[in-house]
Amino acid sequence: MEHPLHIYNTLSRKKEQFIPLHESLVGLYVCGPTVYGDAHLGHARPAITFDVLVRYLRHLGYKVRYVRNITDVGHLEHDADEGEDKIAKKARLEQLEPMEVVQYYLTRYHRTMDKLGVLPPSIEPMASGHIIEQIDLVQRILDAGYAYESKGSVYFDVAKYNADHHYGRLSGRNIEDMLSNTRSLDGQDEKRQPLDFALWKAAQPQHIMRWPSPWSEGFPGWHCECTAMGKKYLGEVFDIHGGGMDLVFPHHECEIAQAVASQGKDMVRYWMHNNMITINGQKMGKSLGNFITLDQFFTGDHPALEQAYSPMTVRFFILGAHYRGTVDFSNSALQAAEKALARLWEAEALLDGLKPSDESSVEISDLAKQCEEAMNDDLNSPKVIAALFDASRVINSVHNGQATITAEQLDSLRTTYRTYLFDILGLDNRLHAAEDSKAEAYAKAVDLLLDIRAEAKMRKDWPTSDKIRDILTQIGFTIKDTKEGTEWTL
Repeated sequence: MEHPLHIYNTLSRKKEQFIPLHESLVGLYVCGPTVYGDAHLGHARPAITFDVLVRYLRHLGYKVRYVRNITDVGHLEHDADEGEDKIAKKARLEQLEPMEVVQYYLTRYHRTMDKLGVLPPSIEPMASGHIIEQIDLVQRILDAGYAYESKGSVYFDVAKYNADHHYGRLSGRNIEDMLSNTRSLDGQDEKRQPLDFALWKAAQPQHIMRWPSPWSEGFPGWHCECTAMGKKYLGEVFDIHGGGMDLVFPHHECEIAQAVASQGKDMVRYWMHNNMITINGQKMGKSLGNFITLDQFFTGDHPALEQAYSPMTVRFFILGAHYRGTVDFSNSALQAAEKALARLWEAEALLDGLKPSDESSVEISDLAKQCEEAMNDDLNSPKVIAALFDASRVINSVHNGQATITAEQLDSLRTTYRTYLFDILGLDNRLHAAEDSKAEAYAKAVDLLLDIRAEAKMRKDWPTSDKIRDILTQIGFTIKDTKEGTEWTL
C-alpha cells in the first residue's frame, strides 16, 4: 500500500503506522454503554467512529474481531468507588430487577444502533457474565503484590505500582500532583490512598447485585471488566482499544495498570479515543442532565430540537467532523447535514443513468486515491466527504450534459462513490427494507401523478397539468421538466 493506514495513538500522542500483531487479523476492543437509560447523541459518537474503523479495516482485507462490552454491574455513581450502582439505583427507582433494567435498555440500544447503521460487534460480552474472569484477575494482581484487601474489598495499590511502573502515562498525569490535589472522601477509610481504586467491593446489605468471592460477597470494580474480557476474547496483547476521550482517566489508565500488574505488560498496542459531543460547549452526558436521546432526535420530541432528524442525518453530522475533534450540537448544523447528505444521495441515484462517451471532459481518476489517503490519515472522514462532494458535482455535470465521461471512468466512479458512501462511511439510504418499501410505494405514487400530468399536457389540458405541478410544489417537491421527461425531488 502506497500510503498505509496511520492512526493516532493516545499513548504515544502521535500518529503511528498501524501494523497489526498478526498479519491479516485485527483485535479491537471498545468500551460499550452502561445500560441504565436510553442512548443519547454522546453514545452515538464512539459507536459510529469505531464502526467506520471496523468497516475500513475489513475493506483493507483484515479479518477483524470486534469486541464491544456491555456494563451491567459495578459502575457506581460519579464513576467513583462509593455510591450506588447506576443500574441497581435505576432498578430501585422503577421497582424492577436490575437485569430487567439491563434487558430493556440493551434492547433499545441495539435498535437504535441498527437505525444508525452501526454493525453489530463480533462479540458483545456482559460484565455480569464474566465474574469468574474478574475474580481471577483480582487474585493475580494480589499475588503480584499490587493490591490489598480491606474489610472484604480489594483495592489497587497505585503508589506501589507507580514505584515499579508509571501510573498516569496514558493520561499524562503525575501521581504526586494527583495526590496533592485529591482530598479524602467520606467512606474511603478502607483505602490507603485516595487514588487507589476498587478491584472488588464488598456488598452492603442492601446491595442486590452480588457474587461470592475469596474476599466477600460483592461485585467487581468497574475497571476490571474490560481488562478481564479483553484478555479472554483477544488475548494478553491485542491491537486496538477504543472509547470516548472521557474514559482516558480513570478508566483506561486503570486498565493499563491492571494489565501490567497482572501479567507484566500492557495488553494494548494502540489506544484510540473519540472526542465529545457538546451542547453550548459543555459535554453532553446523563450525569449533567443536558443530553438528548437518539430516539428524541429521530422523532423531534425535545424542546431543543426544531425538527426530527433521521438516523442517517445524525450519522452524517457526526462524521462531518474528525473523530478527535469536538462536535457541538445545533439545529442549524444538523439541518445543514440533512441537506448535504441529500445532495450526496441524489448524485448517487443518477449514477446508473449516466451515459458514457468516447472522450472525457472531467478529471475524476484520483477519487479512489483521495478517499484512501484521507482514511489512511487517521480516519479523516471530513476529507472523504469533501472528495465525494467533488465527485457529486461531476456526476451532476455529466447528467446535465455539461460534461462527458468515458465508460472506464464511469465504472470507477460508480464503484468508488458507493464503496465510500455506503460501505465505509455507512451512509446508506438503502437500509431497512420495510422503510424502503414504503419509500418505493411513495415514489411510485408521485410518478403516477406525473404520468397523469404528462397525459394532460399531451391533451393540452393545462389546468390539470398546472394543478398537479403546483400542489406537488406546495407540499415540498421540486418538479423539473427536461427533454427526457419530468424529474422530481423532495
